[in-house]
Amino acid sequence: MTRRLWPWLRLLTGLGILAALLWWHSTAAFVDALHAIDGPSIAIALGIGLATTVLSAARWCAVARRLGLRLPLGTAVADYYRSQFLNAVLPAGVLGDVHRAVSHGHRSGDVARGVRAVVLERAAGQVVLLAAGLGVVLARPALLPALAPAVIPATVVLSLLAGAFVLVRRSFDVRPVLDAWPSVLALSAGALAGHVTLFLVAARLAGATAPLADLVPLVLLALLVMALPLNVGGWGPREAVLALAFGAAGLGSAQGLTVAVVYGVLTFVASLPGAAALLLKDRQAVPERPDEARQDALALAGRGQ
Repeated sequence: MTRRLWPWLRLLTGLGILAALLWWHSTAAFVDALHAIDGPSIAIALGIGLATTVLSAARWCAVARRLGLRLPLGTAVADYYRSQFLNAVLPAGVLGDVHRAVSHGHRSGDVARGVRAVVLERAAGQVVLLAAGLGVVLARPALLPALAPAVIPATVVLSLLAGAFVLVRRSFDVRPVLDAWPSVLALSAGALAGHVTLFLVAARLAGATAPLADLVPLVLLALLVMALPLNVGGWGPREAVLALAFGAAGLGSAQGLTVAVVYGVLTFVASLPGAAALLLKDRQAVPERPDEARQDALALAGRGQ
């Protein structure tokens, strides 16, 4: 019963948050956000989206190969685009990653390791995000009041990460992946820089004139909250927390909501290549591991085919 109700509870929570924001600010922030987006901003979103997708896909390749799974970069980029698009249009914001993990696992002949690769790859990104947020807090302690809305979400995200790591650690040896930490760390930092840049573009489009040093901590807060599986295609907690954080920082809660909406639209635009990749996807399962391909060939030869 709990398993059946949980997906609906997550969806209703996200919708409830959006409904509360509409009641609080009416539709003005959403209308302003749509008016702020133009052709150049769409081009910027697509360009930044390409960079962050390639970096994230390369991180996934590094982790998968350490687990003994073959994953070409071109295939990883296409799969990552598909997962981002599915995350943007489906509830919870993680179903695209589930699809990516299971699909790669089926192609590789090892679903369990395919799932572990995605879990570890996403966890690495969240760890870098948390480290960046902690660094900003230590550097700018005066912004702590504005970051207060992040206390509960940060605790939840940390708990989820810790639980995932313990589960994976019990299932297999993570030392091969830990040996690749320099490249995984660098790729995660690059991808995070791209996400932060797109958020800052959204802030400027929304009319936020605060210094970058004041905006970056709020941006990191929003990215952290987006990891919570209580959203509708990424919408919900991000908008609520940014509205509260901008209000606490003296920048206006309405502007925080507008920034979140602009970012949401730009991220959706950046994920649109994933729709094309989804339509063009070859649904024929092809083994990616050379040893499996050889075994299949030998089996066919033994049958005289």
